[in-house]
Amino acid sequence: MLKYFQVKDYALIEFIEVNFETGLNIITGETGAGKSILVDAMSLLLGERASTEVIRKNSSKAIVEGIFEVENNKKVKSFLERNELDVSPELIMRREISLKGTNRAFLNDTPVSLNLFKEAGNLLVDLHGQHEHQSLLRTETHIDYLDQFADNEEYLEAYKKEYQKLQQLINDLNNLIEKENSIREKKDFYSFQIKEIDAVNPIEGEEESISDELNKLENAEKIIELSEEVYQNLYDAEVSAYDLLVKVKNDLNELNKIDKELSNVTNEGASVLAIIKDIADFIRNYKNNIELEPEHLEDLRSRLGTIILLKKKYGGSIKSILDYRQKIGESVDLAENFSNRIDELKKQIKLQKEAAGKAAEVLTSRRKKAAAKAEKDIQSFLADLGIEKSIFKIKIEETENTSSKDLSVISDGKEIKANNKGKDIIEFFISTNLGEDPKPLVKVASGGEVSRIMLSLKSVLAKNDKLPLLIFDEIDTGVSGRIAQKIGRALSILSSSHQIIAITHLPQIAACSNVHFAVEKNTLQNRVVSSIRKLILEEKIQEVAKLLSGENITDSSLKSAKELIESSSTPINKKK
Repeated sequence: MLKYFQVKDYALIEFIEVNFETGLNIITGETGAGKSILVDAMSLLLGERASTEVIRKNSSKAIVEGIFEVENNKKVKSFLERNELDVSPELIMRREISLKGTNRAFLNDTPVSLNLFKEAGNLLVDLHGQHEHQSLLRTETHIDYLDQFADNEEYLEAYKKEYQKLQQLINDLNNLIEKENSIREKKDFYSFQIKEIDAVNPIEGEEESISDELNKLENAEKIIELSEEVYQNLYDAEVSAYDLLVKVKNDLNELNKIDKELSNVTNEGASVLAIIKDIADFIRNYKNNIELEPEHLEDLRSRLGTIILLKKKYGGSIKSILDYRQKIGESVDLAENFSNRIDELKKQIKLQKEAAGKAAEVLTSRRKKAAAKAEKDIQSFLADLGIEKSIFKIKIEETENTSSKDLSVISDGKEIKANNKGKDIIEFFISTNLGEDPKPLVKVASGGEVSRIMLSLKSVLAKNDKLPLLIFDEIDTGVSGRIAQKIGRALSILSSSHQIIAITHLPQIAACSNVHFAVEKNTLQNRVVSSIRKLILEEKIQEVAKLLSGENITDSSLKSAKELIESSSTPINKKK
């Protein structure tokens, strides 16, 4: 719900703030007081575009802000998480319209694009009146209204999974066909590269091992020379380290006989002597195993050079060479088996079209059943709201697919055009006059009728509709007092499941409010200023009386206003 609404420097509004409440929030005011300006400002929270002309004179920017309570709104939470925005129990939406042209939008104080801002607004508000944001006048939304009524969310998700699988298979086929000519042209070249790489057959890590072995072979003479010198100095020279240590060991033994305190040192001397002997033996064997192999040396140099050349041609490492080899190998294999691959994908697509078609048929069946009930309920509701001879029809059609460009599913053996909502084309038709055939709602309904049709629709769909806030602007256009009272009662009942903000000039509707606000126009310092205030009960009675009799409020009009308010109080109102 919309908890708080603030407007600053917008048209005639210098600064207003409103704390809206649950239930039915009614706004009244004289013509020209600024009610329509208030609704225009609200439309900015729905992402509607704004001109710098709305900025109040002598101001640099206009600001509109709304704070929505969204703690239990899963769709809003998912939206915020998906777009990496702060998630909190409240969603702060703010628009700034600047004379500099740097208009900005914020969600929870984070700058966002206008499209993203609009997406958030569409999750929270539906505004109905003389404005562009009238979802009922967008044919593409009619299917959504019917699905809400049919409670089709689970079945729609099941269909979407099958539809997405179908889309992926079709994308795979299109990509395959698109690649075909290109791969066929490159097949010979790829085959040559494969032979070149396979002839060398490089192995990951091989380059390092070759380099190590080359280093050893290229320095074989030096290794032999140094090893011989080490061996001589350690063990085989006239005065070797081993001989000197033998003498040291013997001297330590003699000392140990004299003083047992030297026993540990004597033992360590023996250990050192053994280590020197082990080192000398290892060096001797190591030297004897070193061979001068000029032919093997050249073979290694040649292979290393070939690997380096492959790296320059196919990547900076052996792994890159092998990855490229796998990639072009798959391309060559694909080129040689295009027909089989295409045929296999076409078979899979046909099967998936049938699976998606079955899921779509379930949706169609549920929609037709729901449509029959919705038509009856909405028609009855419209009669109560003064459109007595109306005929409301929900047309559900499908179109056979004759073009390979359009995506389709298979239903009853036929290719039927489809999208991510199924195979149905759904549109609302209406006739509001006796003897006329129903025509498309988007073409024939007047502004006042659209509001009443939406009220009927929302009342019928109230159980499943997820939008928390509905705004009705001038819903009472062209209706009588008797019908106005029914509209007020309908709004009051609807407000048990939605927060409602309604602008009206009829006392019968105003009397049904849970909360009543009055918009007023005053002159301050030679400038016209619009303001809004919440009315207490006595002020509400005065305002309803004014709507009944005009500016000259009489005792009779006050009495009538009080009686109208009391008679309009439903259990919902009384709880407030």
